[in-house]
Amino acid sequence: MGWEGWYAIAVTTLCFSTLALTRYAPDIVMLGGLSLLLLAGVLSPEQALSGLANEGMVTVGVLYVVVAGLRETGGIGWIVHSVLGRPRSLLHAQLRLMAPVAAMSAFLNNTPVVAMFIPAISDWARRNTLSVSKLMIPLSYASIVGGTCTLIGSSTNLVVNGLLISETGSDGLAMLELAWVGIPLMLMVFTFIIIGSKWLLPERLPAISRYDDAREYTVEMLVEEGSILGGKSIEEAGLRQLPGMFLIEIERQGQIIAAVSSYEILRDGDRLVFAGVIESVVDLQKIQGLKPASKQIYKLGSSRQDRVLVEAVVSDSCPLAGKTVCKGRFRSYYNAVIIAVARNGKRIHQKTGDIILHPGDTLLLEAHHSFAEQQRNSRDFYLVSKIDGSSRPQYQKAMLAMSILVLMVVFVSTGWLSMLKASLLAAGMMIMTRCTSGREARRSVDWQILIVIAASFGLGSALYSTGAAETIAGSLIELAGGSLGTSLALMFFVTALLSAAVTNNAAAVIMFPIAVTTANNLAVNIMPFVITLMVAASTSLATPVGYQTNLMVYGVGGYRFSDYLRIGIPLTILVGIMTIILVPLIWHF
Repeated sequence: MGWEGWYAIAVTTLCFSTLALTRYAPDIVMLGGLSLLLLAGVLSPEQALSGLANEGMVTVGVLYVVVAGLRETGGIGWIVHSVLGRPRSLLHAQLRLMAPVAAMSAFLNNTPVVAMFIPAISDWARRNTLSVSKLMIPLSYASIVGGTCTLIGSSTNLVVNGLLISETGSDGLAMLELAWVGIPLMLMVFTFIIIGSKWLLPERLPAISRYDDAREYTVEMLVEEGSILGGKSIEEAGLRQLPGMFLIEIERQGQIIAAVSSYEILRDGDRLVFAGVIESVVDLQKIQGLKPASKQIYKLGSSRQDRVLVEAVVSDSCPLAGKTVCKGRFRSYYNAVIIAVARNGKRIHQKTGDIILHPGDTLLLEAHHSFAEQQRNSRDFYLVSKIDGSSRPQYQKAMLAMSILVLMVVFVSTGWLSMLKASLLAAGMMIMTRCTSGREARRSVDWQILIVIAASFGLGSALYSTGAAETIAGSLIELAGGSLGTSLALMFFVTALLSAAVTNNAAAVIMFPIAVTTANNLAVNIMPFVITLMVAASTSLATPVGYQTNLMVYGVGGYRFSDYLRIGIPLTILVGIMTIILVPLIWHF
C-alpha cells in the first residue's frame, strides 16, 4: 500500500471525525472529503463522480417520486391507519413499526420499504406526539436485520451468494437458509431497541410539540354525506390525535354539543369546530370524509387538488381592511377563500364571514398555487407564504397509486425487472396517471441525501482502489493466529468495520477472498466464514454512511453522527457475538 492508501485512510478518518464531533451538514463534509481525494490525484474525476451514476443512488432518488405519488393520493395515510394503527406507548409504537418493516424487508429490497415508511412515520409520530428520533433509526435497523432472513432480502446476500457459486461451483444458498441465523438476530435487535432506545436514542420532539406561542386558528369542517367517518367515534376517526388541535364543539341539526367526548359518534352533516396551530390545520384538511364548511370553497375555479393553503398578513393599505369578510367579497377580489383568521396570535371567536378584517390579521387562505407568487409583492399584504405539503390528497387515485407500488414490487420480486428499472417505471406511471405532478415529483427528491450517498461511494472507491481496505483487512485477520473462533470473530468485526467505512457491497467483495483464503489455510469448511461475512456486511449499524437506509433516515430523524455510534456499536457487538455462536452450530466447520 503506497501513500495514496494512507492518504485515503486519513481523509476518511477526517470525514468521520468531523461528522461525529461537529454539526456540519453531512453532504458538505462528504463532498469536502471527496474534493481532497480528487485534488490529490488519489481519485480520477471519473472515480470521484462515479457515485452519481451508481444504480443504488439513482434508485433512491427515483423512489422519492414513487413515494410522492403515494403521499399525494393519501396512500401514506392508509399505511398509517391500517399497518401502524394507534400505539399505546413509545415501546408499543416501536414494535408496531419494526415487525411489519422487517417482514417486508425479508422479501423486498429494503430501500423502497424505508422510502415508503419515512413519510408515514413522520405523520404518525406527529399525530401521536411521539419523538420521530425514537422511530427512524429503529425503522432503518428493522429493514436491515429483516434483510438477513432470506437470500433476496439484501443485495449483499445476492452478491456474496454469486461469489460463492463462482468459487465452489455449487448451487449456492437456498431462499430461506439464512433464516436460521436471521430470525434470532431480528428478535435480538428488536429486544435491544425496545429496552435500550430510551437511553441510547435522542429525544428530539418535532417542532409542533412546542406551540405555546404559535398562531391559533378556528376552523369549521363538515362531515361529508356518505363518508367513511359517519358512524365512527371521535377517537376512531383520528380527531383526537392531532397535536395542537382541539375539537371545541359539534353543531348537529341546530343543536350545539360542547365538551365533546372521545366516544361521541359522528353523523353525516355534522359541523365540527376546531381550534389549533397551522400544522394540524393542514392535517385536518387532508382527512378523508371532512370538507371545509365554507361554501365559498366550491366557487373557486380550480379543483381542490390544485390548491394549497397560504398564510397572508393584512396590511394597512389593503382595500378590504375595516370590512367583514362577507361584505368585502374577498373570494371575488382575490380568487381565494379565507379558511380562518388569527389576530395577535389568538383565534377569533366569530364565524369567518362576520369577522371585520384589521391590519395585522393573519389570514389562512385556500388558493391556487399561483396566489403566493402573484401577491408576494402586493401592497395589500405584509407577508404571503405558501404552506408546504398542504394540497389535499387525491383520494380517488389512492388505489391506483397502491397498485403501481404493488406492480413495482412484483416486477422486482419475480426478477422481471431490476430495482432501478422497476422504480423508474413506477415513477413514470405515478406522473403519467397524475397521482403526482411534475412539480411535486421534483420537490419530493431529497438532494442532500443523494449527495451523501454519491460521495460515500467515492470514499469507498478510494479505499478499495488504493488497496487500503484489503491491507487493513488482511492484517487484522492474521492476528487470529490459527484459532477458528478468533478467525470467525475477526472476520465479522473487520467486515463490519469496512461496511461502516465504505459500503456493504464493497466490504463484502473485499472480504470474500480473504474469507476463502482463511478457511483454506485452516483446512475447514468455507461456509461458516461466508455466512459470517454475509451477515456482517448486511448489518451495518454503527454509522449513517455504511448503509443507504441509515442515510435516508439521517436528516429526517434530526440525528447526529454520534447517535448512530451510541446505539450502533453495542448492537453490532451483540449481533457479532450471536452470529459467531450460531453460525458454527448450523454450518459446521
